[in-house]
Amino acid sequence: MQRFEGKTVVVTGGGGGIGGATCRRFAQEGAKVAVFDMNVDAAEKVAAQIRDTGGQAQAFRCDITDRASVDVAVEATQQGLGPIDVLVNNAGWDVFKPFTRTEPAQWDKLIAINLTGALHMHHAVLPGMAARKAGRIVNIASDAARVGSSGEAVYAACKGGLVAFSKTIAREHARHGITVNVVCPGPTDTALFADYKEGAGNPEKLMEAFTRSIPLGRIGQPDDLPGAILFFASDDAGFVTGQVLSVSGGLTMNG
Repeated sequence: MQRFEGKTVVVTGGGGGIGGATCRRFAQEGAKVAVFDMNVDAAEKVAAQIRDTGGQAQAFRCDITDRASVDVAVEATQQGLGPIDVLVNNAGWDVFKPFTRTEPAQWDKLIAINLTGALHMHHAVLPGMAARKAGRIVNIASDAARVGSSGEAVYAACKGGLVAFSKTIAREHARHGITVNVVCPGPTDTALFADYKEGAGNPEKLMEAFTRSIPLGRIGQPDDLPGAILFFASDDAGFVTGQVLSVSGGLTMNG
């Protein structure tokens, strides 16, 4: 029997690099996958890939900054795929500038996507999990939350807030059989990282510096993340909650 056979899994930002890789891995292990994304074409592309290989998936347009959009997508998922067993909050966005060069409107957008959006998803999904006395939540933060990152001050603040929020929700809902854990990617070859490199002004030099600084000698790939995410979502992690795991090739080593 596969680890997630019969389970319904929601992945926000599921049309992107890490999100798409995570959706595909869950489907390979038997899950029914709800691919949530603002870009419904990207979400449908991932869902179609899953269906083409014999898996179960549906794409849902979801703007996580809009609670009404979240509620519609969650309800449609439950109608189409069943009660939500696993929630992966993966959607994110960043702007790469020194803090004093950013504007309040950018802070608002960063907070809405990287923190408030995850709050919306938890608030929509947790009551059902609590009623069923079971559930797994995996929040994707960033190593910027653990050690800081130049040019990502507000993003790092949001991800640090997500880590603290996750630990609190883990405490509040442990009695309901719900676990809440966090995966922190390091530098990973995604569209977001491509924007980061361009914002630095010298992408080649930055890439070389990152590669030298990572003990395992390379930038992360989207497929490096699903293993950790699926572990936290699985029964193997049934006695693990409120924990934070970096997937960074050793760039950060937190005790």
